[in-house]
Amino acid sequence: MRALPHGPRTPRSLLGALLLALATVAAVLAAAPAAHADTLVCEQYGSTTIQGRYVVQNNRWGTSAPQCVTATDSGFRVTQADGAVPTNGAPKSYPSVFNGCHYTNCSPGTNLPAQVSGIASAPSSISYGFVGSAVYNASYDIWLDPTPKKNGVNRTEIMIWLNKVGPIQPIGSQAGTASVGGRTWQVWRGSNGSNDVISFVAPSAVASWSFDVMDFVRNTIARGMAQNNWYLTSVQAGFEPWQNGAGLAVNSFSSTVNLGTPGTGSPGAPGEPVTACEVAYATNVWSDGFTADVTVANTGSTPVDSWRLSFTLPSGQRVTNAWNATVSGPTGAVTATGLAHSARVAAGASQTFGFQGTYSGTFSKPSGFSLNGARCA
Repeated sequence: MRALPHGPRTPRSLLGALLLALATVAAVLAAAPAAHADTLVCEQYGSTTIQGRYVVQNNRWGTSAPQCVTATDSGFRVTQADGAVPTNGAPKSYPSVFNGCHYTNCSPGTNLPAQVSGIASAPSSISYGFVGSAVYNASYDIWLDPTPKKNGVNRTEIMIWLNKVGPIQPIGSQAGTASVGGRTWQVWRGSNGSNDVISFVAPSAVASWSFDVMDFVRNTIARGMAQNNWYLTSVQAGFEPWQNGAGLAVNSFSSTVNLGTPGTGSPGAPGEPVTACEVAYATNVWSDGFTADVTVANTGSTPVDSWRLSFTLPSGQRVTNAWNATVSGPTGAVTATGLAHSARVAAGASQTFGFQGTYSGTFSKPSGFSLNGARCA
């Protein structure tokens, strides 16, 4: 039997189809991440916040030539960097992103300044975009002071040069080499007249890296340039340009400071698993994405309230959404926090959460889980 032809749609059927289409569009929009408008900052010391937890600053102080940065949802890029200064002197500026406090400008929700003796770990992660038409370094700037200082110059400045382009060198003179964070560095020491400076210079460009800031802090203390009762006030990452610089970018940045007791074997001691908590991390991986189911077990005899699980995602991985916990910091150092109904992990019990993400390159699992500053097995 030949099928009958379709008849014309009635107004009611057209209305139903329209409503169904609108519902589908609404569902897609609700599932999509909210768009983030990039923010242009051109004021000399202008700044803005990203991810609700970091500050991006223009920080032009060595030249009157215009400079602008554009803050993105995960970092920033230098969109204008005119002029040049002599390469045997100070750079033009330090466009950067930071966690902590810098000249009274404190990043949202930061727990810095924090006393060094009370920091178990400070994982950080960076991904840079370089250019070949400029003279610059790509560097971290880590500040230490005997007091919990939020304004002005700190006593000691730690710089980590991850890339150096052009005839420039750190302050002072080379004092040897060191192995820190699993890498070998040239070590330079000196003073800029306002504060002491120690610089760790990579022998070749490092475009992305995840590491513990405290490895460099402890090396600096061992050299007599700081003390355990001093304070870490900020962790910054960006560029020092001498000539040009447009196009330089921090594609992503993360910084977390885990409070705890380092170096004593008690919860929070770096490098030593703590039997009071255990983490199980199960994944389902496909070509460019993955899901992770994470179980946090309290193996101690007392409950853990307002739990926070900190860990560092391998380079190239990004969290896109999560369930049963709030996961802050989409890349690098991230922290999962229990929701109102799951904020306590009773003694002998566990809490489970999960998240979905994307990755590039070879997939691997994170390590170094810490529960409220205590390292977990």
